Amino acid sequence: MTAVHPGRDVAYRRFRFPADRNRGTADGLRGGPDGLAPDAAADRLTPTDPHSGNPADHAAGTWTSPVVPVGFAATELVPSWTADTPPGCWLRVELRGWDAGAATTGWYLLGDWAADDSAVHRSSVPGQSDGRARVAADTLRVTGATVTGWQARVTLFRRADAPAGPVLRSVGVVASTDPGEAGPAPAPDETPAWGRVLDVPRYAQRLHAGGETRWGGGGDSWCSPTCVSMVLDFWHAGPTPDRYAWVDPPGPRPAVVHAARHCYDHAYGGAGNWPFNTAYAATHGVDAFVTRLRSLAEAERFVAAGIPLIVSAAFTRGQVPGLDYDTRGHLIVLVGFTADGDPVLNDPYAPDDERVRRTVPRTPFEAAWQAGSGGIAYVLRPESVPLPPAPGQANW
Repeated sequence: MTAVHPGRDVAYRRFRFPADRNRGTADGLRGGPDGLAPDAAADRLTPTDPHSGNPADHAAGTWTSPVVPVGFAATELVPSWTADTPPGCWLRVELRGWDAGAATTGWYLLGDWAADDSAVHRSSVPGQSDGRARVAADTLRVTGATVTGWQARVTLFRRADAPAGPVLRSVGVVASTDPGEAGPAPAPDETPAWGRVLDVPRYAQRLHAGGETRWGGGGDSWCSPTCVSMVLDFWHAGPTPDRYAWVDPPGPRPAVVHAARHCYDHAYGGAGNWPFNTAYAATHGVDAFVTRLRSLAEAERFVAAGIPLIVSAAFTRGQVPGLDYDTRGHLIVLVGFTADGDPVLNDPYAPDDERVRRTVPRTPFEAAWQAGSGGIAYVLRPESVPLPPAPGQANW
């Protein structure tokens, strides 16, 4: 079977708390059994939600990572994080680039995030662009600087009347280059992935097309939260009925409406912000992060380990046989492979649940995934399920 290897450098690094607290600099944060939280000496700030215009008094503490070298000149950085943000609490994630021991970009804001809507409107921040880099919703794109390392800064906010404080559990970044010169694909791993299909439930986003239209326009736009809902339910970790009792009328699957609302990016105007989706998933007790994989051969390692992946692809009608529509960016669950190595998908862009399951040819699908998003994948799994061994240039 022939394919094209994209020739992309990718490196992922994550910090987990409280274990990694002292690897960076903590200001106004204390370590607890579950992560980092603002302490009694935290600064008092009065930030304003740009969407509501409402200022409020907050306690705020910050953790700044060390500089993380990646071993190549990166062109894109994508963060992800896991945290608890009770009502009245939220967090802010920022990134900057480094090279040769010096900061080569300023700080860029990659998101103000909260699990609910009570403290801040969850949002990316548009309009951040200069001669060195620009922010495209969930991605820091390096344009005029050399970046061979990165640094992250996370600020936790707790409103004065909040009954409990936020907890930061992890923060990570995947750094990558643009694709290099194409070459032969690496040989597929000798794994049980070929011929293995994971029993992920099938949910059709288009069942919601005639219902709730808030949070990104409704079902036709809810590919990402629908995929997250499928994988959470695969792990028996989806929201309980009391958490989506507010969905009225309940429609075909109220848990998907719950996911769309809580993944929604108020600035971007959609529910497809990559780290917002993994942060939402992590509020259900699973580990979750965004990374980039270099090939389907790498994805096979996850399927062999029993872990489905949510992948982002872009294609035109007919480019991938079996996916007969156009998309500039679409999330799909990779649930397995045929005995011949072709991908088996749960594609939520279907008129009903039965037609969600599709098998597509390997080579064009791999090309649509790699060219469309650079191999973006959401990894969701319980901590009790080990990740597969990572390659030499670790990207998970």
